[in-house]
Amino acid sequence: MTDRMSEQFARIWMKLTKEWKIRLEEELAPGLTEGQLNVLELLAEHQPMKPSDLLQYLSTTPAAITTLLDRMERNGLIERTRDAGDRRIVWVTLTEKGESEVSRGVNVRDSIVRESLDRISVHNQQLLVYLLGKIAGMDTEPSQLIQPAIKKKAVM
Repeated sequence: MTDRMSEQFARIWMKLTKEWKIRLEEELAPGLTEGQLNVLELLAEHQPMKPSDLLQYLSTTPAAITTLLDRMERNGLIERTRDAGDRRIVWVTLTEKGESEVSRGVNVRDSIVRESLDRISVHNQQLLVYLLGKIAGMDTEPSQLIQPAIKKKAVM
């Protein structure tokens, strides 16, 4: 890759992620932040979790996670409970409000991403996702991406 190409990629990527982040924060406010949404999504998939479990998924410090969880608990998004067998262990789970907010947050984010992707054809969307997966080192088979579009066309 040439220096110019990497500069272009970095500039485009930073612009896109900055726009998404600003929109996401605006549309989630005042009840939720992007960081809180990340925690809620992790809990929705893996709960219950210990605060230390969150560290492997989030780029932050133990102190920052504690502060974030304190705020989320005050806002009724999560609940922390002591382990019955070992009182030193604290488990974090979603509340009903947390479940509702994770759903809302994911819908907001999906809408923002969809709006961006709608600027290009379905084929190019699939190609973009495939190529970004390659860059990220993820195994995304092109056939997994193309099949839904083919099925949609057949139904139309």
